Amino acid sequence: MSIVVTGATGHLGRLVVEALLTHGVPADQIVATGRRIEALADLQERGVTVRRADYTDPASLRDAFTGAEKLLLVSGSEIGQRVPQHRNAITAAKEAGARLIAYTSVARADSSSLGIAGEHQDTKQLLAESGIPHVVLRNGWYTENYTGQLDTYLANGIVGSAGEGRISAATRADYAEAAAAVVTEDGHAGAVYELGGEAFTMSGLAAAVSAVTGADVGYTDVPLEQFAQILEGAGLPAPVAGMFADIDRSVAAGDLHVDNDDLEKLIGRAPTPLRDAIAAAAGRVQG
Repeated sequence: MSIVVTGATGHLGRLVVEALLTHGVPADQIVATGRRIEALADLQERGVTVRRADYTDPASLRDAFTGAEKLLLVSGSEIGQRVPQHRNAITAAKEAGARLIAYTSVARADSSSLGIAGEHQDTKQLLAESGIPHVVLRNGWYTENYTGQLDTYLANGIVGSAGEGRISAATRADYAEAAAAVVTEDGHAGAVYELGGEAFTMSGLAAAVSAVTGADVGYTDVPLEQFAQILEGAGLPAPVAGMFADIDRSVAAGDLHVDNDDLEKLIGRAPTPLRDAIAAAAGRVQG
């Protein structure tokens, strides 16, 4: 069995490779791919096969996917380019004779008003048209999207336009374990999993940060246009600021709330609690 993981030079793909190894998949049955294979040298030293793969380079994908039985297709990061890039990867997987593709999508992609949801739905259609058995992992937001800003929260508090919208976030490691499960276990083909962890509001996030760190961190909710202006003032280009502001609009609309236990069932445990993730991040920040 050969399991190919794309995006292994990124956070999620790398963690999937680690999860596969932890769960006992022999290193020589794992193919870690990415654009910068020098970043995968340590995995190669551990026996993992390393190959270059670039979603914009079909030839590299054909070479990287040679012999693939199962493929984890980690969605591309270039907004507006995902569909043609994913088409290249799916075509290469079909040529390689892959028997299963697991694809990382976004929570509630079929009903979400989130701007990026359409690209994920288009990719789901490409998967259906390919005829390859597949499973869709609709990942909720990463807890790290918030814990990665902990130093800013401690210095300035939390500002946004999410209202009382709930976010079902989980750590990248949680989602990586779920991905490892679907490519190592039978019976997942055809499934669409809505994945998310402990739900919280932004005011709840502020309360959790305060409880864990002992600091007095509050959440200030502002109108959407004002939030975009704040982000621009912090140095983000206007289009990027608008995109992040739109995410808060989507949160307020309930698009990132996942009300099921799909993630817990796949990983065999409760997702990492928010306060535990904050505590781990606080240790790094304060250390």
